[in-house]
Amino acid sequence: MVFDSTSTSKARVRLSSSTAEGIVDPLFGSAAVDAAVSDEAWLQAMLDFEAALAESEAEAGLVPAPLAAEIAAACRAESFDMAEIGRRAVGSGNPAAPLVRVLMNAVSPAAREYVHLGATSQDVIDTALSLMARRALDVILDDLSQVSSACGDLMETHAHTLMTARTLLQPAVPTTLGYKAAGWMVSVDEARVLLRRVRFERLAVQFGGAAGTLASLKGAGVDVARRLATRLGLGDPALPWHTDRTRIAELAAALGTAVGVLGKFARDVTLLAQSEVAEAEESEPGTSSTLPQKRNPVRAVLILAAAARAPGLVGTLFSTMVQEHERATGAWHAEWDAIRDLLRITGGASHHAAALLSSLQVEPARMAENLDADGGLAMAEHLALELSRRVERATARDIVRRCSEESIERHIRFAEVVRDDAEVRKHLSDEQLTAALDPAGYLGSIDELIRRAAEAHSDAGVQR
Repeated sequence: MVFDSTSTSKARVRLSSSTAEGIVDPLFGSAAVDAAVSDEAWLQAMLDFEAALAESEAEAGLVPAPLAAEIAAACRAESFDMAEIGRRAVGSGNPAAPLVRVLMNAVSPAAREYVHLGATSQDVIDTALSLMARRALDVILDDLSQVSSACGDLMETHAHTLMTARTLLQPAVPTTLGYKAAGWMVSVDEARVLLRRVRFERLAVQFGGAAGTLASLKGAGVDVARRLATRLGLGDPALPWHTDRTRIAELAAALGTAVGVLGKFARDVTLLAQSEVAEAEESEPGTSSTLPQKRNPVRAVLILAAAARAPGLVGTLFSTMVQEHERATGAWHAEWDAIRDLLRITGGASHHAAALLSSLQVEPARMAENLDADGGLAMAEHLALELSRRVERATARDIVRRCSEESIERHIRFAEVVRDDAEVRKHLSDEQLTAALDPAGYLGSIDELIRRAAEAHSDAGVQR
């Protein structure tokens, strides 16, 4: 029988841990990912390994089938005292060793001889972390798919909704909200591609025994590893990866990239939601304990908090790649909580982003108002380009710079200044000047770029 680590055990995880607890934990996670990386989930994932190992070894003729079935039946997390296992873990430096001892005591003396056969503690824990990562990534990828789709909806709906593009936080040239959303969408899609690769290609079973040689199985180790990978639905690596932490680094990098992408989007939302800008806001803004007028972009803030934490966790996981010989002294241990924390905050960020984007409130009128707030300064570049068709480029830039400075210093609309400027009027008619100051006429290749973004999104959506 194939051991389905994504059905019964996953259901038990969801029932046993549906929400985070504590005074701040619920802020930074999502119920589904929290459940996938909880202590209960970790315990069950380690037991999933032990059950699958016994059944794989039975298939390979190393364990009597009835005894393998007995071991597998005993691998239910609710039958174990997790706190006691944790306390006993101090003595061995990891929770797998006391878990194996308790499991041995939970089966008959005949079956006891076959528990954990040929495996080592790192095999249990690394494989368990791969299982937890897979379950968490399934949730994260679903949330990111929702984020991407919501961005696509914004892109299509607001392809021609004019707004101000800002560089170094200053008004630059006209753009559209649809084009901004296209940028969000493409970056999320690229992050999804990285995560999908890790999910489907890089999460692998770990089975190497004491030093990666599988010596205790006397030549059957590779066959058992292959069967174990198939049974658990994980990759079958060419070699045990006890001190080759490439897979962990790739997981960390993909998660860090996803959180960073969401952080960029969240930063944009917080800036657009400023009362002085007021171009977009969350549908359910947060309140203040003091100021009754406040409308805080709380989901965006929580995403940004995750983006601030992720680089440190990624750095920890990259630093643990340097390990000694065949088994590490501490670096491996340092990975465990870092992996779970990174999965958890990525889950929280993707959950908040999906909720935020699905109901983002957009204010096109305010965008148009802000674009015209300075009387057309955002069109200075276009005006200079039009003038450069008639005078030298440097001269055109000097004329427009002079008009811009006058507009700013005298608090006069830019359009009024250029219409009254003798140098400008010498070269441009009223009709030409009106066209040069029209934001809708200076959007460059936005339509083509949005089309390309839509095609890229379609391609990303059909990938596995």
